[in-house]
Amino acid sequence: MNDSVNDSVSLGEEELFARVAGASPRCFWLDGGGAREWSGRRSVVGWLEPDDVSLTFSATTGEVRRHTGAGSQVVGTDVFEVLEAELAAGPADAQWFGYLGYAARRDLPARPDPELPDAVWMRPSRVRSIEHPARTLQPGSPPAPAPAAVPAEYAAAFARVQEELRAGNSYEVNLTHRVRGAGRVDPVAAYRRLRALNPAPYAGFLQHDVPGAEAWLLSSSPERYALVRPDGSGGRELVTRPIKGTTPRGATAEQDEEQRRRLAAEPRFRAENLMIVDLLRNDLATVCEPGSVQVPALMEVESYETVHQLVSTVRGRLRPEVSTVAALRALFPAGSMTGAPKRRTMEIIDAVEATPRGAYAGAFGWLAADGRADLGVVIRSLTSAGDGWTAGTGGGITVHSEVGEEHAEATWKAERLLAAVQSGQASGA
Repeated sequence: MNDSVNDSVSLGEEELFARVAGASPRCFWLDGGGAREWSGRRSVVGWLEPDDVSLTFSATTGEVRRHTGAGSQVVGTDVFEVLEAELAAGPADAQWFGYLGYAARRDLPARPDPELPDAVWMRPSRVRSIEHPARTLQPGSPPAPAPAAVPAEYAAAFARVQEELRAGNSYEVNLTHRVRGAGRVDPVAAYRRLRALNPAPYAGFLQHDVPGAEAWLLSSSPERYALVRPDGSGGRELVTRPIKGTTPRGATAEQDEEQRRRLAAEPRFRAENLMIVDLLRNDLATVCEPGSVQVPALMEVESYETVHQLVSTVRGRLRPEVSTVAALRALFPAGSMTGAPKRRTMEIIDAVEATPRGAYAGAFGWLAADGRADLGVVIRSLTSAGDGWTAGTGGGITVHSEVGEEHAEATWKAERLLAAVQSGQASGA
């Protein structure tokens, strides 16, 4: 990294990020520009020097590789185990930044990503932090109307999900699909457009431009996967905030308030949210002290620039013998991105979805050697391996769901993502 970046504390955040990404093949930006009280208001920009370590995992080969400037070598078959070992062997103040893709747990049914690594983690020696003021959120422009026609592939997958639900094999299935683009897009420019269009608490950018292990992740996620923090009495608290129930914001104040009231009262959305809360209570109970799992907030409406969302909070006190990495593994993948029960529903997802999920539906953030961690769910996000791009979108399906409504919801959830890349292609960026 050249001195102009090393000495760039006085640069604005976007300018710092652009210089870092242009100079360092391995870098990230955990972007606090869409901060909330619950998510913190700190951005972190970091980059790796040649001798710094990064890890990648391929579910196709079953290999975790350790990368430095000297090359890469296979160091294991389970990314969670390797992360655990790296945290134990590294400095006491070490922090790792990266993502776990949907197929990161090899013991669960999920297809490997054919393009990107199924996990990327970095331990940077260069880090800059930026504090942000609180944001005052205003409604954005309403999403463009969704197409009337439902694609045959989506309709067929929806019908198969309904068969499984009515047979009692699942209570809820998160049905998703990928939107792919072939045009080349500058990921840095695309992320700068995305953060302006859709700021979010778990926004961020990751670049791992290493031959054979290329990955770019551009996130504008509003959903917390897991927070691990000291609980004030010598222990650690595990917190997750599932989102189930989403509706677009209104064009006027009156329409916006009506959308908010509709979301809070809609029986289908409330049923979806409650089922995922029950699933997460069970997940937390496997790693938390008996009787400590609580739901301090149930089905609260949170508003973002483009959507209202129904959000709950589930928390518990981690058992002393459970490591932070083990807790993250127990929750993985997020119940809001699978459905309930988790394993059987993941089998249904594997059977009905046409393409692997990749990083989408995984988790993105940081974890530290002192036991702290904070990760968001990878939704409202773009990925690339260098050529073309992919965006995932979808939603929870129950027996009360209607195919046209569900496809329309998935369509407008992806609208801001598509705008970020398509405007870049139109301008030649």
